Amino acid sequence: MPPQNRKEDLVLAANTLRGLAIDCVEAANSGHPGLPMGMADLSAQLWLEWLRYDVNDPRWHGRDRFILSAGHGSALLYGLLHLAGFGVSTDDLRAFRQIGSKTPGHPEVGETEGVETTTGPLGQGLGNAIGMALGAKLEAERFECPLAATHRVIALVSDGDLMEGVASEAASLAGHLRLENLFVFYDDNRITIDGRTDLAFTEDVGKRFEAYGWRVLRCENANDPEAVATALQQTFGQESNRPTLVVCRSVIGYGAPTKQDTAGSHGAPLGPEEAKAAKTNLGLDPEQSFAVPDEVRALFRIAATKKAEEARRFHEDMESWRAVDEDRAHRLAMFRDGTLPENLFELACEAVAGEDGATRALGGTVLNRLAESVPGLVGGSADLAASCKTTLKNSSDVTGEDFRGRNLHFGIREHGMGAILNGLALHGGHVPFGSTFLVFSDYMRPSMRLAALMGLRTTYVFTHDSLMVGEDGPTHQPIEHAAALRLIPGLHVYRPADGLEVAAAWTHAIERKTGPTAILLTRQGLPVIERPDECSPEAARKGAYLCGSFGDAPTATLIASGSEVSLALEAAALLADRGLSLRVVSAPCLEVFEQQSREWRDQVLPPDLPVVSLELGTPQLWPRFTGNAAHCIGIERFGRSGPANELAAAFGFTPEAVADQISAMLS
Repeated sequence: MPPQNRKEDLVLAANTLRGLAIDCVEAANSGHPGLPMGMADLSAQLWLEWLRYDVNDPRWHGRDRFILSAGHGSALLYGLLHLAGFGVSTDDLRAFRQIGSKTPGHPEVGETEGVETTTGPLGQGLGNAIGMALGAKLEAERFECPLAATHRVIALVSDGDLMEGVASEAASLAGHLRLENLFVFYDDNRITIDGRTDLAFTEDVGKRFEAYGWRVLRCENANDPEAVATALQQTFGQESNRPTLVVCRSVIGYGAPTKQDTAGSHGAPLGPEEAKAAKTNLGLDPEQSFAVPDEVRALFRIAATKKAEEARRFHEDMESWRAVDEDRAHRLAMFRDGTLPENLFELACEAVAGEDGATRALGGTVLNRLAESVPGLVGGSADLAASCKTTLKNSSDVTGEDFRGRNLHFGIREHGMGAILNGLALHGGHVPFGSTFLVFSDYMRPSMRLAALMGLRTTYVFTHDSLMVGEDGPTHQPIEHAAALRLIPGLHVYRPADGLEVAAAWTHAIERKTGPTAILLTRQGLPVIERPDECSPEAARKGAYLCGSFGDAPTATLIASGSEVSLALEAAALLADRGLSLRVVSAPCLEVFEQQSREWRDQVLPPDLPVVSLELGTPQLWPRFTGNAAHCIGIERFGRSGPANELAAAFGFTPEAVADQISAMLS
């Protein structure tokens, strides 16, 4: 049982956090003081007495992960980091929400020491926490290292978090998997921006989570230190084989004389007079800003010393574990370091050398080959593993009883899948992937955007990538989706044309450690691209390259991606017979191509030749390369249900129809 502090000391620590939050928001004239003021008592006790961290080694593996899913309450987290001794100074608090500060409006991983994930879009932090808890279980059982899962994942969520569908999706899966290392504190203050939650939210959240399979506890007064202490003892002092939700009844803006328990304290400064009155109510000096009593500094200093000792014992225990089986310990170290074989691309190419077929099938072959050499690869699908070909054949399924496998069944929960993948990536070691049909990428776009914002190595396998889905019709035929994904800064979108490009896509996704990758794959079969002898396989890794040339003096360049590359080659051959010579460029990844040298880009797309683009999707982004919207062949309407070959004819995507369009454009 953690050492207990005196009640008066805990009250002073909580009120100090409230004062810091008030001052942060007043200084910025922007922010959310209500949640920090309402949850200060629980947060102070949690960080002083229960949370495991080491300010001298903020990233040590055995630390507890604290996730502020209600990221709008960031002033609370920054106050805690400041008091605990992380790298958040008083000046950083004064710079709350200012450009270049360590204290942005919502917590951002990588910007602030001690922040575990970027939060703000509600529900996402809870999904990330579930991914982290799952990541710990997977690592511990795979390497038979119980110490790897002794840390806890602790999330603070709001009413808004639990209204969002992503939270429900992820929480349902967490209950199914019985992630007992996950602890969620729900700030049940019953206030949102528009007013009281009963405007739109009257469900019994506790019963909902019980139905998910969670242990549900209650703290009926989260502003009473004794009630908080009892709740924390129940939460961490009693073992459970399920994730835990603690429903904490709190008062938003606690201490503010006219704005507590109102929407007025949720998303705006209290105002100078209310701020002073609140400080007076809390026993703080109303004339001082960013004040921290010596007694509170001492409390956190003593706590930091004890926590550092905990970390030291953890490291000693890990050393003892390593000594028992050095080979197993080496494999765990390689996993955590993310060590990759140098010949990854070569291995991927060997897996599909000379094979034609649907790129989804080729992708499954490459994935399984690479999984043999990349132990961190783990993932699954939103109930579409057989269609997306993303089952790891030499691995078992992950269940609530067995976490040794690498195949995850997310169920039909695309958004929850995306948030959990981010948590797996944040946990470290894992190279997570998730799969579904491209048209359903809309369901997980917010999670993908956050992966890009955080620079996470997550991979999305999207199959059934065009009109050629066929008979399933316009509801399942993606039209705008490739373009929409390319609009996300930092997301690399691959649309491979054959096995070589699939190998390049997967190699890039695994080797890239600074952001996510989406791989768009076909349902229909495709031929092997017959490349010129001088075309090195490495060219496919540069985003775009010359894959064919017709005639001695080409007068234009035709650039295409995915299944349209073979179509482009056929159309160019027809045009050559008509006396029009074309160069054909395959562009599996426009983002990677734009990162190449000017010399390479000019070699692929000579500036003195007109460029025509060809892609079965909305063409709005292609004028960046053609320079002329009239030189873009695409589709800007929804499709129809019918066989793929008939759709190609109806929408003008046959070699003859494409050749005619190009002739008209260039005449």
